Amino acid sequence: MHYTGTGVSVQEAEDVLVETAEQFPFSLIVWNDEVNTFDWVIQSLMEVCGHTEEQAEQCALIIHFNGKYAVKNGSLTDLKPMLEALLDRGISATIEETVAS
Repeated sequence: MHYTGTGVSVQEAEDVLVETAEQFPFSLIVWNDEVNTFDWVIQSLMEVCGHTEEQAEQCALIIHFNGKYAVKNGSLTDLKPMLEALLDRGISATIEETVAS
């Protein structure tokens, strides 16, 4: 058994990842662009996805530096209205199936 430094074995951590992928099979991905401001993305994530200001700011930074980020995980039924709301606001977003590793 390997120790991850968090009091959780590697196997336990992998089991949680698989369970999470099964419970939340889809991810709402927001893509970086050169059009939308940080403030607009943050405001949209708060209003559409229910993020706190701090969560939305962190997501915006990750999107900016990595090119994309899964801002929300859930069922297709839950994520589709959020996707449409973000697209209506001019924010590039997609839904992808979560892949358990």
